[in-house]
Amino acid sequence: MAFIPHSSDDLSEMLQTLGLSSIDELFDEIPDDLKIGPLEGVPPALSEMETQRLVRERAAADKPLVNFLGAGAYEHHIPAAIWEIVTRGEFYSAYTPYQAEASQGTLQVIYEFQSMMTALTGLDVSNASLYDGGSGVAEAVLMAVRANRKSKSRRVLMLGGVTPAYRHVARNIAGTQGLDLELVPVDPSAGRTPLEALAPWEGEDLTAVVVQHPNFFGQLEDVDAITDWAHRQGALLIGVVNPLSLAVLKPPGEWGADGADVACGEGQPLGVPLSGGGPYFGFMTCKMQYVRQLPGRIVGRTVDLEGKAGFSLTLQAREQHIRRSKATSNICTNQGLMVTAATIYMAMLGAEGLRRVAAHSMANLNRLVDQLTAVRGVELVFDGPRFHEAVLRLDRPAGPVLNAVAERGIAGGYALKNDYPDLGDAFVVCATEVRTDEEIAAYARTLEDVMRRAQVA
Repeated sequence: MAFIPHSSDDLSEMLQTLGLSSIDELFDEIPDDLKIGPLEGVPPALSEMETQRLVRERAAADKPLVNFLGAGAYEHHIPAAIWEIVTRGEFYSAYTPYQAEASQGTLQVIYEFQSMMTALTGLDVSNASLYDGGSGVAEAVLMAVRANRKSKSRRVLMLGGVTPAYRHVARNIAGTQGLDLELVPVDPSAGRTPLEALAPWEGEDLTAVVVQHPNFFGQLEDVDAITDWAHRQGALLIGVVNPLSLAVLKPPGEWGADGADVACGEGQPLGVPLSGGGPYFGFMTCKMQYVRQLPGRIVGRTVDLEGKAGFSLTLQAREQHIRRSKATSNICTNQGLMVTAATIYMAMLGAEGLRRVAAHSMANLNRLVDQLTAVRGVELVFDGPRFHEAVLRLDRPAGPVLNAVAERGIAGGYALKNDYPDLGDAFVVCATEVRTDEEIAAYARTLEDVMRRAQVA
């Protein structure tokens, strides 16, 4: 079928039936100042052959880099079998599973994903799924306002260790809906938010507290104390987590005396490859008492009249199924293909495999930190346990140094000057299980050589 199936004759016939003379007349209720002008930046159309040539040229222009970047997107090994299965037609071309009797396979995959995510996070129920980690945080904040009916303030404390991009997304989405997002600064000497930093809000009406663990710097927050503090204020506790970290760290459902109320984050580390800006997928789990406020799809398991197990969408409070004013979300989506990859990834690795990935990543990061801090002019900023990331500081601006390292084929880290100016010339560096001893040593040699050169001083 053609992308645009209507011929000129079809259009003329439809307009004549409507009593109109042109397409412009059909949309004449749209004000002129809202209409886009000519698409001057769009080049002339290409043939299929010309398009293929252009794509090959663009692909050849990409410069592969050895990745030590991290900062919310992680390169992990993905067994070949995962995407061999995911790209089968049954999954790859399937749309949303509205018709349960024709979608039992897809529904079961989503159900298994939900079961795995509740096991990882230690909470009762999971959705499937959200656009990405950032929109997951925004949706969790909006959910907290709906769920915490004792609070009337719509005030949410966002700890400074939450990934900056997540904070920006949450502010852009939730901040436009009457929520007051208040930032609690990070202690620049520790890379965490100490409990005493929350003292100014003691006894006030708070809707929720958002803490990321491990945080953007890879540091471990005192989540037990923060969770209990939030609950004493009558606030819900939202935990932002890296799912792989939960293979070795206490799950959000066990934080403090009563556990986090909501957990969310980015699912990309679970079998989804890095690419040019995506795709990603967000996940969210919560306590059962808040399930009716959970955005996104939920698949339930039931039995039919013959007692056979079956799966169907349940609690469908999305904008497609209910009046928009009653929907739990108008922007969330089911990232089904990514969820399928994550489900197969977790099933293939199992609990022990996930622990090995996490432990190997931590070992590689420690090896990387040891070798980079041996370079003159490089120091470790934060002590203590860490996961996935560490923060290093240079004796000169980090941006030019990282650019020079990138020119030699290494993505050396994420500069923090714009997001955390108090940290000075610092950057986040990451190493996962895929980085080899040779790559780590090569990065250290490259950084030492770049630091030695006067033109980047």
